[in-house]
Amino acid sequence: MTEIPGKPTPPLSHLRVLDLSRVLAGPFATQNLADMGAEVIKVERPGHGDDTRGWGPPFVGRDMARQQRGDSAYFLSANRNKESITCDMAKPEGQALIRRLAEKCDILVENYKVGTLERYGLDYASLREVNPRLIYCSITGFGQTGPYAPRPGYDFVFQGMGGLMSITGVPDGQDGAGPMKVGVAVADLMTAMYATSAIMGAIEQRHVSGKGQHIDIALLDCLIALTSFQALNYFVSGEVPQRLGNGHPNIVPYQVFACKGGHIILAVANDSQFRSFSRAIGKPEWADDERFKVGSSRGANRELLCGMVGELMLERTMHEWIELLEANHVPCGPINSIDQVFNDPQVQHRGMRVPMQHPSGPISLLASPMRFSDTPVRYDLPPPLLGQHTAEVLQRVLGLSEAELQALHEQHIV
Repeated sequence: MTEIPGKPTPPLSHLRVLDLSRVLAGPFATQNLADMGAEVIKVERPGHGDDTRGWGPPFVGRDMARQQRGDSAYFLSANRNKESITCDMAKPEGQALIRRLAEKCDILVENYKVGTLERYGLDYASLREVNPRLIYCSITGFGQTGPYAPRPGYDFVFQGMGGLMSITGVPDGQDGAGPMKVGVAVADLMTAMYATSAIMGAIEQRHVSGKGQHIDIALLDCLIALTSFQALNYFVSGEVPQRLGNGHPNIVPYQVFACKGGHIILAVANDSQFRSFSRAIGKPEWADDERFKVGSSRGANRELLCGMVGELMLERTMHEWIELLEANHVPCGPINSIDQVFNDPQVQHRGMRVPMQHPSGPISLLASPMRFSDTPVRYDLPPPLLGQHTAEVLQRVLGLSEAELQALHEQHIV
């Protein structure tokens, strides 16, 4: 991207990314790179673009040039700081254009089904011939190898297949029992984070080897990795983890409790905190009770202890408990709705809602949680309109003339 005089240079401003991905996992990863300053060129299908442009409502504004509704909030969530070009990769001329762009890029991110880009001559083996330093990240549902590799897949499927839903939801025997998915596309988002980290690792290795490499990221792998200590609980004990609702499998009391007019989250994670908690609620004897004195005993007596805590919590309101417990350094908190989140003074102080000017009008986006002391992330470009930067990018990066651009338009390549 063009540097702005007097403005700190973001950490990845020396890198150029060719983004051939759609939907969420790939675009969110490339948005991470773009926020850190990388020049990201998003390639989309002419006349259609990323599927998520239409994943609404809600939508922002209206594209008067195309006489149709504007882009969805979903699309806006993952495409900040990018330039959009259109290119028909199904045509040889479009494939040639992508190869020329790949030659000028440091990183390529794609999430096509296994084998699709190979048919176009745009797979890693083909592109490393024109750019040996290219870091090529493939994001697929099941990875590049294995019996399921050719299958498509979506976030919801992997939350089930990867075991996450089996440990999320109301326990059997209680009202509303059953597996439950997470309220956001956590498989996609976790995959994006792993992809970002892997790309950074490959960039660092390139400083040593001088060569790029292929990164194979699978949503199923990433979702299984997210099961973390629950998987280790199974490996160590041989017992299959079960749903505990809002409870924690290893820590007690660490869950949601009802109180007057609402609910409170208690996160009493160690013995010291339990002693503070016991004193704060007027039950100091609990801290010396052999059934509750140490974490393993509290875990063994989960139902008894949580029943006793539950009765006490009903005696005060959420705000009364939070004020009391925070004064005694006991970790706790409310369950906020999304609007309450962005009205919270801490969230406002951290600037997690970022205003930007979109072609359709003013919008708000989520801030990046990455905070650098010397090279801050940027919020320079709003999510682009479809093909908004086609001419600009092809002229700047490939040096195409007006006549060449016109020819590509006439052939419906861009």
